[in-house]
Amino acid sequence: MRTGIPGLAIAVVHDGRTLYARGFGTRAVGRQGDIDADTVFLLASLSKPVGATVVATQVDAGRVNWDSPIRDFMPSFNMGDPWISDHVTVGDLYAHRSGLPDHAGDDLEDIGFDRSTVLERLALLPQGDFRVDYAYTNFGVTAAAEAVATASGMDWAKLSETALYAPLGMSSTSSRNADYVARDNRASSHVPAGDQYAIADVRQTDAQSPAGGVSSSVRDMARWMAMVLGGGMADGERVISKDALLPAISAQSIHGAQTDASARTSAYGFGFNVNTRFSGRVALSHSGAFILGASTSVAMIPDLDLGIVVLTNALPVGAAESITSSFLDRAEIGMDSRDWLAAFAPFMAPLSAPTGHLVGAEPPANAAQSGPAENYVGTYENEYFGPASVGMTNGQLVLELGPNNWELPMQHWAGDSFVIYPLTENQPAGSISLVEFLKTTSETGMTMKIEHLDGYGLGSFRRPE
Repeated sequence: MRTGIPGLAIAVVHDGRTLYARGFGTRAVGRQGDIDADTVFLLASLSKPVGATVVATQVDAGRVNWDSPIRDFMPSFNMGDPWISDHVTVGDLYAHRSGLPDHAGDDLEDIGFDRSTVLERLALLPQGDFRVDYAYTNFGVTAAAEAVATASGMDWAKLSETALYAPLGMSSTSSRNADYVARDNRASSHVPAGDQYAIADVRQTDAQSPAGGVSSSVRDMARWMAMVLGGGMADGERVISKDALLPAISAQSIHGAQTDASARTSAYGFGFNVNTRFSGRVALSHSGAFILGASTSVAMIPDLDLGIVVLTNALPVGAAESITSSFLDRAEIGMDSRDWLAAFAPFMAPLSAPTGHLVGAEPPANAAQSGPAENYVGTYENEYFGPASVGMTNGQLVLELGPNNWELPMQHWAGDSFVIYPLTENQPAGSISLVEFLKTTSETGMTMKIEHLDGYGLGSFRRPE
């Protein structure tokens, strides 16, 4: 394989049967253990279509509908607009059409906040157009799933297990991060280390479990694909009614407008990409990606009763998507329509590129600090991110963020500006974040602006005098 990733697993289903399920490579670089069809991987955002089918079981049971308002089950749920807060539905959030900004709340998860805190603070984000704009979110989906779980009387992980995983015999699948960590036969996450791959820290996924926290094997995912392709049937038993499942796998939002008259529009259902292939057949798909070491892809053509899933244990480089895309091409026309790995490369490279406008820049020569380091010490308040503290450790300024007091050493850049080097799911290795201090007035005190937290214009923290 041209990517050099440590390992992957593949499963193919057709006519309700698993035709192929096999692993390749190693579970963890430098350790014993080959990947097989039962090796458990983090699914990342492949959790969204899986979770959508969990929701469909509850629609089928009459506990919720796709058009049920979130506040029917979570009265305290708020977005940036009161009317939208009253009317946003389970389906709106699963179709990414609620008006929440792109990847809303991920920055809070990055610095350690739990699910309930992130959902509570979505109300502080700028509100986009309701049911007009497509903006992909993890915590919008998570909010919808929480509402469904509340309606069921169980937490999301237990509901997923009871309503979907157990009936399908998905014994290696879980929506709890601790279950993944406890598996002996699990694939570790990997990130680049020079021209090799190295084991990464375990990604904590519980905060956004419905959107990115499922772990599973290709053998289990084959059972799930067969059920989806079978219209809710599995091994002759009905798991989900067609009426409950069909909205999820039908176009609900436009997320890729046509660029010219010959192009095909890309759509999104409830947790599924829903597209039309060059053959005219509908394809259902989704990818998952953790910059901290996982990449996954599923693709199905219902008209052919055919599906493929690929799970890998390295950050996204296009390996999973190129295999699923090549497979569908060969199933329909007997050959690849293009070099898929090369086609995906330009889309994958930016995902792992360092962030921050100072990346690659040289620090100003002999830049003087505006004043003594002690001038910057203190607690800075921010309604969205909570308090941040600047202190001194062994003569160096250190920034502390989040509920777990994440420590980030600060290096002077110029004047009242410093830099930190965050490493999170959304700030890959090599990222640089500028921290700027501004003394305003005696009434307003000192302001600290943190670049990588300012994506929604909320990255300014204030220290009262």
